[in-house]
Amino acid sequence: MIDLKGRNALVTGGLGTLGTAMAQKLKAAGASVTILDRPGSAPRDGFGFLGVDLNDLATAEEIVSKAGPFDILINNAALIINKPHDEFSLMEYEDQIRVNSSAAFALSRVCAVAMKEKGWGKIINLTSITLNGQWDGYVPYVASKGAMLGLTKGLARELGPFGINVNAIAPGAVKSEAENRVFADKLEEYNDWVLERQCLKSRIEASDVADLSVFLCSDAARMISGQNMAIDGGW
Repeated sequence: MIDLKGRNALVTGGLGTLGTAMAQKLKAAGASVTILDRPGSAPRDGFGFLGVDLNDLATAEEIVSKAGPFDILINNAALIINKPHDEFSLMEYEDQIRVNSSAAFALSRVCAVAMKEKGWGKIINLTSITLNGQWDGYVPYVASKGAMLGLTKGLARELGPFGINVNAIAPGAVKSEAENRVFADKLEEYNDWVLERQCLKSRIEASDVADLSVFLCSDAARMISGQNMAIDGGW
């Protein structure tokens, strides 16, 4: 049984399918969990809540700094838009880079201060199966997730001497609200396409990813850092 009692965790994008599952699993393991999501969102009972616009990173850093300290940071917040690359504006590209990747850098910088003082900390960045190059229509999103992978590697090297583990999780095609929205007009076709490509012929649930995140936040994973751990059903 993983025990995270006494640990304070921050989960960004915590009201989405993956964020909710990870927050719930961390709480079940004993952690005190704060969810960060868009201003005006409805908080969930039993969790702290920060309404933060990740387009304004200076303000986001200030809010998180005041709300902390946090022992665990899960950088999960992300924008995802599907259309041909030449239909994206430069602003849309930059928005996804900012929210999906630059925010992770900013919040990691803030949370690492207290982690260094304690000599213990866990940072998890969400990358994506889309980095395998088999997905059309997600150029800004894929670019942002590539940046997250580089951030994970760099932070793991710099923060390791302070007892801080930094890892990435690369989920496969997880059943989610986003999937229902993006593929609303061809959901059954999409489901079949996913299962054809996986070795395991059942869909990945958010709870599967959440279980991995809790493991990586525990002392059982104390010697794992700088990794991008796929949970994709054997894609």
